[in-house]
Amino acid sequence: MSDIEGLEEIGAPRRFSVDNYAIADGPRLGWRGWLRWGWRQVTSMRLALVLLLLLGLAAIPGSVLPQWPQDAAATRQFIQDNGAWGEIADAIGLLDVFGSAWFTAIYLLLFASLVGCIVPRSVAHFRAMRAEPAAAPSSLKRYEPVEETAQVPLEEAVRRARHALRPRQGWAGLLDGHRVRVDERGTAVAIAGEKGHVREFGNLLFHLSLVAVLLAVAAGSLLTYRGQAVITEGSTFTNAVVDYDTYEAGRFFDPGSLEPFTLRLDALDSEFYGDGRPSHFRANVTLTEPDGQSRPAAIEVNRPLQVAGGKIYLLGNGFAPRFTITDADGEVAFSGAVPFLPQDSVYTSTGVVKVPDVTSGPQIGLAGTLLPTVVETADGGLASAWPQPLDPVIVFFVYTGDLGLDDGVPQNVYRLDMTELAPVLDEAGEPATLAIRPGETVDLPQGLGTITWESLPRFIAVDLRADPSLPWLLAASAGAFVGIAISLFGSRRRIWLHLTPGPGTSAVTLVSGAVLAPAHDSAASRELDRVMAAVAGRAPADGDDKASED
Repeated sequence: MSDIEGLEEIGAPRRFSVDNYAIADGPRLGWRGWLRWGWRQVTSMRLALVLLLLLGLAAIPGSVLPQWPQDAAATRQFIQDNGAWGEIADAIGLLDVFGSAWFTAIYLLLFASLVGCIVPRSVAHFRAMRAEPAAAPSSLKRYEPVEETAQVPLEEAVRRARHALRPRQGWAGLLDGHRVRVDERGTAVAIAGEKGHVREFGNLLFHLSLVAVLLAVAAGSLLTYRGQAVITEGSTFTNAVVDYDTYEAGRFFDPGSLEPFTLRLDALDSEFYGDGRPSHFRANVTLTEPDGQSRPAAIEVNRPLQVAGGKIYLLGNGFAPRFTITDADGEVAFSGAVPFLPQDSVYTSTGVVKVPDVTSGPQIGLAGTLLPTVVETADGGLASAWPQPLDPVIVFFVYTGDLGLDDGVPQNVYRLDMTELAPVLDEAGEPATLAIRPGETVDLPQGLGTITWESLPRFIAVDLRADPSLPWLLAASAGAFVGIAISLFGSRRRIWLHLTPGPGTSAVTLVSGAVLAPAHDSAASRELDRVMAAVAGRAPADGDDKASED
């Protein structure tokens, strides 16, 4: 048996000789070693920065692509329009980014990395704060020292030096105070003043605040709810899930905890400049609190209405004409207001009326364009000249067939599903159109029935947000700002003084001083001059002698 085989039997590291160099296989790390190595990687600042960058990049698809929790109909349409690519995006979580496993993994890794960085740094900072400053070096020649002569005994010079280096009163003491160490070296005295631990405190405060921001965002996503609703003039909205047009809530939010207030839209005031630009929107509402008390209120752009548990924002407004439609048998098949969405600055609006409940015959769909102030264009068409309803007209296209409402698939209320619909043709074989004004009743083509335009109320689109984490998020953000400010303006600095009795007399002290600070710390030399001036009993070079006063 060879020597190498014998070593392998007893478990010794294998050694080889390659070109006169000895190479040895090191011992295996083992599972504990790998865990320790992995934890060091997770808690490294480099990985924390990479994870923070990845978190920002990962959030981009959530703001660009439609997401299932926010708009299921748009997400479904995106998948249909993009075929295989849409299915792949859905499979890998790009259509539900903030609920995907990979986004959660990045989030948790970043949280663990920050905590792993902060805890040991906090312990080290606490120990450094309690530790005595390092002694002044025996020689200051390499630090470009300055010399002074104080016409006072050594004891008085030491007292002045300690007084000049002591922390100032108030918040300024956090930045200006030194921790002082005095060492006797024979007949001389060496004094070391150290400051700048507040800089590390600022770093820790910033990182702690960043962790608090992550916790607040996580708590907000779990405990918040948000909903949008369209309210027509004269109608009432109730704060219940069934009354929202779109509704989303955190995993831990209980819909049963919604405050049961109601909101009735009394009127919408709108004003426009001479060129048609909007100048003012004001929704006058009646708010009924959960205790039954009612009060008038208003919602304006950027001035939300505070309600129990959240705020109501005014997102948009438009017209919601009210129609009554009868079928071929004369029965009322539809009655109600239909929101028309504005498409331009003069409130040219589009909307659809779906009539599935006809007594006999096919279902009816109408796609209309509302012109608040109709005028005839040069080419013989129609357009709107003003956003206010001075002469409103709606032009409808009529369709028949299956509206697709019985398939159980959610639809966009502002669009017609044309899959099973066909346009109704006029006598010339062209798609039939009809124009109608408020108060008029018009026959639908091919004897399908009649449509009556009853009135033209306005509608508002509101957004209600309730997020209990917002105050905590604000406090954490403010803490991060304060922390980074302290870190930037706080400076680590050491000042050393050598005090030696003058030759032949005890009433004179020779003072030699030096400062050690970063190159960007331009105030370090002024700080040294201030301390030296205080010991020598003269005014500082910059004229600021307040710090040396008793």
